[in-house]
Amino acid sequence: MNINKKSRVIKASITVSLIVSGMPSLAADTEGDKGSDPVDTISVTASRIARGTKEVPAAISVIDSKRIDAEQMNNIKDAIRGTPGVLIESKNGGYDSRLIIRGAGQKANYGVREIMVIRDGVPMTDPDSFSRFDFIDTQDIERIEITKGPGSLYGSGSSGGTIQIISKSVFDVDGNRVKVGIGEDGKENLHFRYSQELNDSNSILLTGSHRAADNSWREWNKFDTQQLSLKHGLMLDSGATLETELSYSQADMQLPGSLTESEFETYRSTGEQRNTSSQWQHSGRYSTIWFFNTRYEQEYGDLTFKPRFYFNSWDHYHPVTGAINDNPGTNVFGTDLEFAYKHNLLGASTLVGGVTARLDKTDEAKKYQYADISTVVYDPPGPTPPVNQIVSTLSDRSGSLLSQENAANTLFGLFLQETVRPTDKLTIDAGFRFDRMNFDIEEIAYGEYDWGTKSYTTFGAPVTTKTDTTFDLFSPKLGATYALNNTYSVYGMVAQSGQVPSEAEIQSNASLEAALATNVEIGLKARAREWSVDLSLYRTTVTDEIVSVLQSGNQSEFQNAGETLKKGFELSSRVALGRYFWLGANYAYSDYKYVDYQELVRTGATLNSVDRSGNQTPFVPNHQYSLSLDYDHPSGFKARIQADTWGSYYMDSANTEKYDGYDFLTSLMLGYESGPHQVSLNVDNLFDKRYATEVKKDTSGVKTYSAGSPRSAMLNYTYSF
Repeated sequence: MNINKKSRVIKASITVSLIVSGMPSLAADTEGDKGSDPVDTISVTASRIARGTKEVPAAISVIDSKRIDAEQMNNIKDAIRGTPGVLIESKNGGYDSRLIIRGAGQKANYGVREIMVIRDGVPMTDPDSFSRFDFIDTQDIERIEITKGPGSLYGSGSSGGTIQIISKSVFDVDGNRVKVGIGEDGKENLHFRYSQELNDSNSILLTGSHRAADNSWREWNKFDTQQLSLKHGLMLDSGATLETELSYSQADMQLPGSLTESEFETYRSTGEQRNTSSQWQHSGRYSTIWFFNTRYEQEYGDLTFKPRFYFNSWDHYHPVTGAINDNPGTNVFGTDLEFAYKHNLLGASTLVGGVTARLDKTDEAKKYQYADISTVVYDPPGPTPPVNQIVSTLSDRSGSLLSQENAANTLFGLFLQETVRPTDKLTIDAGFRFDRMNFDIEEIAYGEYDWGTKSYTTFGAPVTTKTDTTFDLFSPKLGATYALNNTYSVYGMVAQSGQVPSEAEIQSNASLEAALATNVEIGLKARAREWSVDLSLYRTTVTDEIVSVLQSGNQSEFQNAGETLKKGFELSSRVALGRYFWLGANYAYSDYKYVDYQELVRTGATLNSVDRSGNQTPFVPNHQYSLSLDYDHPSGFKARIQADTWGSYYMDSANTEKYDGYDFLTSLMLGYESGPHQVSLNVDNLFDKRYATEVKKDTSGVKTYSAGSPRSAMLNYTYSF
């Protein structure tokens, strides 16, 4: 095949795949095979090979380009919210997200844990399971694939599931655009995308974005991000493709303090958050990131080889509770050597396998005291002399050095999965991952923040702590999908995945064990021309689950729970209403209980074991549902309205009190497209509900609230060329 023809074929295949992934899962007649002409969405995340979601024995949600284009996309939450079994919120509306899938990730006070997050096949999740979104350009996303629970071949050390963010392809040279947006609370959005086919073999893509907001309804809540990316695509005479990306991101974000119950009531009546009594008024994260990724794909007959190499270097200034983290630079080196082999084993089969290696190296990361603080004299009981107790921070300027740390986190992984098709209707997946993770940490501490006295303590001599811990995780999976007819299929799967503690958790509790989640799941999937349905029932048993205990004074400590049982039901559906309307309905029922859990409650310097067995896990509601209505008219008018409900949940593991959650939190998009011009108006929290994104109660009974954003509108204009 000559290069010109090959280029046209590749471009055509990309176009088709984007159309398929962007089409709603439309509907068919009720007679199944007779004229139903089903349309399915393609996914690559669960099995590392492109397959229709109907053929994958797992619960998968795909957020397509049409849905993404209908959102503001200041935060990945804009696209993911409403997905059954997935809970996502943001304290800032910038790049921060707290993400929970089927209960995994709720131990994190900030960010994402226990969930593997990938961008174009490159893990954004550190070996200790922390995921960063600061270098993701949310304006350059083609689709998002969510695989829930254990079982993904990408999911090293992550029990909650896998999220893959797929950016726009360098070979798609028809999507050039400039986008400008302005909104309330100082929101700004500027994005450009320019691609060019240099010749029959070479394509380039340049993207840039600026996003910012003052979030003036509350104090200390600004964010500002800049991103620039250059991609290059090369098609070789051998039929191979080589895609390379180099990007730079600068991301600054302020994280507001929490509210007391009375302060939350003030917010509910005024819509503003001012002069709170939070001790830590100036948390935030300010980072810069260089990111490099190159991936090669070559077919040798029935064998396809897909090696990938990546490097990123990031630094951050990160004021948090009790200290200011100042990391001058972490270097991340990684490779993923993957192959796919088509052969015959009880029918057409594919063997996917490979190895993964990664090193995260940090030198001379430091923790500092807050330099500017308001204090009162506190006289502790007993012989301890009076101290200057911190009432609140006055700035995020760093003061005296508390500690210095060098760390190396390494990951080596092996994955293998055989997919066999004994008949046209039956597909079986059998595979596993094995991952070895090592944490080598050395810390020299000169002082610390004392949670009991709420003050800084300086040691008489430096204290050196060394941690060298290795975890071996084995994650097998067996799943099968059976097509009942051209419309319906059923699936069943059993999968297991381990979950390692984070670096900070290991340092605070060296006895922590890796958690082990075992999931049994069955489901039904239907794809037709004018409707689609996904239904799943699962039962997940987690042994040694790593849980967070919120002690008195807002101190989080971590321990293993003996056993947790998570049972759930998820439903996702979409149906055409006439020619131009699409109705979507999603629902998740979650029943998560501690089977065996002795919570260690701190009273002064004493830890007391309190039995929480039989209690519900906090924060995750029993009921979560979402309704949406899309309108798309050939004249160019389009609209989307979505209402999300987050049911009531317990505030603590003791199950002493519930928060009501929120009902029908509504977002609206109105748009018009004519030729290269497109205008859209996005309104979040349309009815200006005053709600909390999270309510927690510590072991002494003190409640803290995180306020949700009031109504906010943004106007966007896009010119495509």
